Amino acid sequence: MTETGTPVPAGADEPPPRRLRYFHGQMLGARDFQREQDYHRGKARLRLRRLLGYGVVCGLLVEPVREHGCPPGGDARGPDDDRAAPDEAAAGRRGPRVRVTPGLAVDPDGNEITVRDAHVVDLRRALPPEERDADTVWVGVRYAERPVEPTRAVYGDACGDTDDCAYGWTEECHRIVVTGSEPPADERCDTCSAPAGPGVLWLARVEVPHGHEPPRADRIHMDVRRPFGRHVPTVITGVNWIHGHTYTVDEARALLGTQDQDAGLVVRFSGDVRTDSLRPGVVDLQVVEGGSGRNASTWFMGGAFTEPGDGCGEFTRWFRYRQTTRETLQDGDRVLITVRAAFLLDRCRRPVDGTHVGGRVPLIADPRDPRDPAGAGAADAGAPGGGADLPPSGVGPWTSGTGAGGDVFESWFFVKER
Repeated sequence: MTETGTPVPAGADEPPPRRLRYFHGQMLGARDFQREQDYHRGKARLRLRRLLGYGVVCGLLVEPVREHGCPPGGDARGPDDDRAAPDEAAAGRRGPRVRVTPGLAVDPDGNEITVRDAHVVDLRRALPPEERDADTVWVGVRYAERPVEPTRAVYGDACGDTDDCAYGWTEECHRIVVTGSEPPADERCDTCSAPAGPGVLWLARVEVPHGHEPPRADRIHMDVRRPFGRHVPTVITGVNWIHGHTYTVDEARALLGTQDQDAGLVVRFSGDVRTDSLRPGVVDLQVVEGGSGRNASTWFMGGAFTEPGDGCGEFTRWFRYRQTTRETLQDGDRVLITVRAAFLLDRCRRPVDGTHVGGRVPLIADPRDPRDPAGAGAADAGAPGGGADLPPSGVGPWTSGTGAGGDVFESWFFVKER
């Protein structure tokens, strides 16, 4: 085999990697060892970012601070975060505070962020002065480094000035970031490309109360955090019926849109879904007959997508599916709802992660306006235990999905005469 031409660099947007080549009699200096460290650290970051992705691995929850005094960990403020407003500094008062719990994350550049102790953040003081009137803030964490352990040099550098005392080690640390401006979302379909902007991992969106009271737990929204991975799967975040609930015949007819063309079953997604994937057969309504006589016979109820309809664009974040036939429900019937999520494709043409884990996808606050973002914060009316019931990750509200993608979203409700 004959090879011709020159080697091709690793990427046009970054220089080709170079590693130290040893030989007898070689003179090595601090610059050479530093470049060797940079080579291995760069390879590790590249593998993390391009093979595995980035995001929060575990922990890093944002919680309200209610107790008085100074909790463990102190205030996680950087050198620029002590800029208290004059009136606050004079009065010595604290603003609304939250706690960031210990955890592990990987930032968009592939740097590992390890938070070993809980940190308390004064949201008002951590904000830049021009943003301290914001009603909503975003809390995040970024990778940082600082030199530590001063060491006296044995001799100076003949080619340049050398300080008598230099730092001998670099400590990998982190910084808590707070902003009143909504950060841009990473809409890339894959992380196997250049890093996405500033290396901040956003952990929560907080509705800041007026005064100095801590924000309530239901005002801290951690659905903005990115789970660790190469991409964030699109999931089902809300439906307009209560899973496993018992409706009267009239309520079921109103829910299914039997006689109302503006009604029907509504399903909402966390991200964009291609409207051309909303095809016949993706959703099925099946009725299992009940009652005191013969039961367990099944039949399919005819239905169709009514929204989004033609002309609504290439993508949507919700759909409405209503009954189109005149079959009637009777006392004791059970209506099975099946959404074949593997056939619903997101913006990146990946299947929606639709497994209905525990049957606990939340109820949409306003079924008539499923696009209303306020519905995402509604109490988990469809889940036992209400809003306090959280998924295994500890970050709510519940959604569909296990991280595997695809699968079938299954749900049902019962029908009673009264």
